[in-house]
Amino acid sequence: MHGPLIETLARQGVTRRTFMKYCATLASMMALPPAAGRAMAEAMAAAPSASKRPSVIWLPFQECTGCTESITRSHSPTLEGLIFDVISLDYQETLMAAAGHQAEEALHAAMKANEGKYLLIVDGSIPLGLDGAYSCIGGKSNLETLKEVAKGAAAIVAMGSCAAYGGLPRANPNPTGAVSVADIIKDKPIINIPGCPPIPVVMTGVLAHFLTFGSLPELDKLGRPKAFYGETIHDRCYRRPFYDQGKFAKTFDDEGARNGWCLFELGCKGPITHNACATVKWNGGTSWPVESGHGCLGCSEPDFWDGGGFYKALSMPANPLKMVAGAAAVGVAVGVATSVLNRGKKGAARAAHEKTTLADLEK
Repeated sequence: MHGPLIETLARQGVTRRTFMKYCATLASMMALPPAAGRAMAEAMAAAPSASKRPSVIWLPFQECTGCTESITRSHSPTLEGLIFDVISLDYQETLMAAAGHQAEEALHAAMKANEGKYLLIVDGSIPLGLDGAYSCIGGKSNLETLKEVAKGAAAIVAMGSCAAYGGLPRANPNPTGAVSVADIIKDKPIINIPGCPPIPVVMTGVLAHFLTFGSLPELDKLGRPKAFYGETIHDRCYRRPFYDQGKFAKTFDDEGARNGWCLFELGCKGPITHNACATVKWNGGTSWPVESGHGCLGCSEPDFWDGGGFYKALSMPANPLKMVAGAAAVGVAVGVATSVLNRGKKGAARAAHEKTTLADLEK
């Protein structure tokens, strides 16, 4: 396997073996067949010259730059050495060297040269208040820019919970009138990659899928890739056995917390949050919030900020063992009652039969 990307990675100290392992991991995480890993590797390794690489335009709107910070810290191979050498990132205010008129010229040149083909990434919500005046770039509101750039896009990636749902800017009372990308754009394929911020490898995985197959991965009802958002945090959490046993930490520093017991009663939103944190983790697979001792905030779900309090337990049974035991007790009671009732019916029928037989004999 040869190509400009392989040579670039080699200069950065990334071996071909590491690159293949990375692609195989991405394919596995996305529930793709083993051959897909090699297909990803070959597609990215065969990246053409810069003038022919897939064009990507990234628009940062009402956001905190956390999504950009997260994706540029994707673990080995680095995103800069992998995705950025496969695509042509033609516009991204935080990362590009150009500014002012030069940046705007680069944006419009990329739109014109790649009309109908470029991938549009958006992070940050879009404010509608005061006719969009809360956030403007180059003399245009975010709303104007989004509509203009989305027209020629092949597909749109809403990166982070702000772009996917409106995020923290949309939290009550939503002073800027923040909305999501999907609230505005209705005629383009949109893939939501929520999280505050999203997991780096989720973002690179989606980009790698698009670059390899020219299409978006399978999505759930909220437009999220099923491979990463198909199960809840609770489904894969290593503390789940303690939940099933009814063992819960009552404070963040009690004996239960020190023993790794479930954080449900401390407000963990894992049972209702769909994401891959429990399996993919953060910082190159080092850890994740629940492993570090803090409950899940539910940041990949809509309106998580207004969900009733980060440290308030969900309104559902907090002791499944008692519920199971209670259900079992009810089941036993019903079974006993049914058995007694059946025996009573059989006894009455037998007595009636015996009485009838005796009457027949007396005749």
